[in-house]
Amino acid sequence: MEVGAGKVIFELRKQIQNLTSELQKLENDSKNIPELIQSTNLLRLNDHLLEVNKKRIELTSAYEQYSKELEKMISTVFDIQEDLKEILKTQSSLLSKPSKKRKTTTKSKKSKK
Repeated sequence: MEVGAGKVIFELRKQIQNLTSELQKLENDSKNIPELIQSTNLLRLNDHLLEVNKKRIELTSAYEQYSKELEKMISTVFDIQEDLKEILKTQSSLLSKPSKKRKTTTKSKKSKK
């Protein structure tokens, strides 16, 4: 795992929260557009929708980066898990070998008597 991966994920999560907040504010502001001439309102609404769309694209991008970082972290965790399984298998086989030798040595002592 890269050093600072947790920091990257934290920053991306913070960015997602900020973008979500900004998007909610923009969506709420659209309800408060004062009534003017219909064409003016349509132009303002169009600009507003462009800004909302831009924030949605940024939010989607942040989620994409966030999920990629999480996938990297999960991949690292799975690699560590596989390494630990191999270590446990090795340790288990090492522990089981001496116990077999002990049994054979006790049998040979009994047969000598």
